Amino acid sequence: MLNELYVSLATIVDQTKINLPILGIIVAIPWVVFLISIATGRRLLYLGIIPRRLYGIPGILFSPLLHADFNHLFFNSIPLVVLSNFLLIHGLPYFIHITLIITLISGFLIWCFAKPGLHIGASALITGYWSLLVCDIYRQGTLTAIILGLISLYYFAGIFLGVFPGRKGVSWEGHLFGLLAGLTVSYLGIFYAYSS
Repeated sequence: MLNELYVSLATIVDQTKINLPILGIIVAIPWVVFLISIATGRRLLYLGIIPRRLYGIPGILFSPLLHADFNHLFFNSIPLVVLSNFLLIHGLPYFIHITLIITLISGFLIWCFAKPGLHIGASALITGYWSLLVCDIYRQGTLTAIILGLISLYYFAGIFLGVFPGRKGVSWEGHLFGLLAGLTVSYLGIFYAYSS
């Protein structure tokens, strides 16, 4: 058992070192988009999800890249990098497919059911990553999945609280639908074939 634990931890550490350049790109993209948004008078924000409006459909893809202000982006960047790294343990193809599916499911649900307004930010994607990693404790059952899921649960348990209505101006629906998207991906076992 101790040997398995050592192998799992060594795998996580080694893969994290390999993932660093990809993680740099993952965190740089929303920061570059944020700077472009500021330079253009925040007009890019209108590429977010606007529920039940045809012109809000592109936001399903673009909303995870868009953030209202520095704090919004900063506090999304930390869990985005950490949870992305945990998913990248299974390889880049797995990560890309999981990201696309969670983005599409959560974005579509936001577009269909969220309150009127502009919905932006990576929170739905992050919550989807989190719920997938926590569910993988049971679904995959490997020691590596258990370690990653427990770390996610312990350090980012506050993510779950975002699924309830709270502060004005915060899309709790995005958190809720991100959670449901991650659960759906985990339950259906989508793209486990891409896992290394």
